[in-house]
Amino acid sequence: MADDLVERLRPRLIPPDDATRRDVHGDTDAAVLVPLFRDAAGDLHAVFTRRGDDLRRHAGEVSFPGGRADPGDRDLCATALREAEEEIGLRATDVSLAGALEPTPTMVTSYAVYPFVGVIQPGREWTLSPREVAAVLELRLRDVRDGYGRRRLVRRGLAIRTDTYVVGDELIWGATARIVGDLLARVQPLL
Repeated sequence: MADDLVERLRPRLIPPDDATRRDVHGDTDAAVLVPLFRDAAGDLHAVFTRRGDDLRRHAGEVSFPGGRADPGDRDLCATALREAEEEIGLRATDVSLAGALEPTPTMVTSYAVYPFVGVIQPGREWTLSPREVAAVLELRLRDVRDGYGRRRLVRRGLAIRTDTYVVGDELIWGATARIVGDLLARVQPLL
């Protein structure tokens, strides 16, 4: 089932090498992994994390596993895979890379975020980095799509109107919401 999903996703995504050559505003390159899987009913899910509340940057926010590029990383895709293993215990050998999404900036922290889409098997047990991750969220993409809305949020004392996705008590906004919007537009026929 995973191989079939990779083949169905690949033509809808950006080739990883093409994505890494795209310019995006940001002082620091970072990469995230967008892990996808189909459950037993055939529903497409994405794996998110809720960041720890005591982190200096993006505390408590819903995001994809990822982070800054390290000098030892072969490329940004390797960054995304390394970070996924560090944050949630997802080994690179358990991910079938399908492609990439449009890179996007973070406004406040000035990261250039490069998202890579990988397919995994369902039913994983996660090993969370206690320093970084409060929870792993396996969200059905139809529920994410249906939770879309433009909302007024107050962040650091400033009111902003932005795209958001709400699933239960989980709020997705900012760069992660932009990544989700791109993902949903590309995979809509597969939902």
